[in-house]
Amino acid sequence: MSKHEKDEAPIQKDEAVQENIENNAEETTQEQTVKELTPEEKITELEARLAETRDQLLRKAAEFENFRKRMNQEKQSSIEYANQSLLSDIIPIIDDLERAILAGESSTDIGSLLEGIKMIEKRLTSQLESKWGLRRFISAGEAFDPNLHEALMVEKSPDVKESTVQEDLFKGYYLKDRVIRAAKVKVVVPES
Repeated sequence: MSKHEKDEAPIQKDEAVQENIENNAEETTQEQTVKELTPEEKITELEARLAETRDQLLRKAAEFENFRKRMNQEKQSSIEYANQSLLSDIIPIIDDLERAILAGESSTDIGSLLEGIKMIEKRLTSQLESKWGLRRFISAGEAFDPNLHEALMVEKSPDVKESTVQEDLFKGYYLKDRVIRAAKVKVVVPES
């Protein structure tokens, strides 16, 4: 710290102390003024202060109410348009599906149509996984887990020792690390 900076620090402290003394003196003077007034003058003075305080309170309440309304409007707007980015990513895929339908109506080559639809499905699933954290899981051959699987069909078999998923009827999906749709499966259970 330079000598010049050291000299300024006490001056700033002195200014703050002086300001504090002046504020206290002003409050003391106001209190003395109220004490020196007649009872009627005191009542008038206190009523004026009360009215001013009430006005300030009403203004603060109105400001808070306006703030609350703005926050609710912004929240509602965020909710309404939260999926805008996702939907913007899906629109080109819808366009691809429409082109595939048009191509299917005018083409007899089922193989190329099927290949096009597979490409569209792959594009959709890879985009949802990479940008949005949605991923599919396949359960066939795994042990049945009620947290991940919903059994739509059950079959008994002497060949298994524990309940096992035989077939995925509908694949399950994770959104990041949370299951958002359990896989709907056919389960093979041991005979008892």
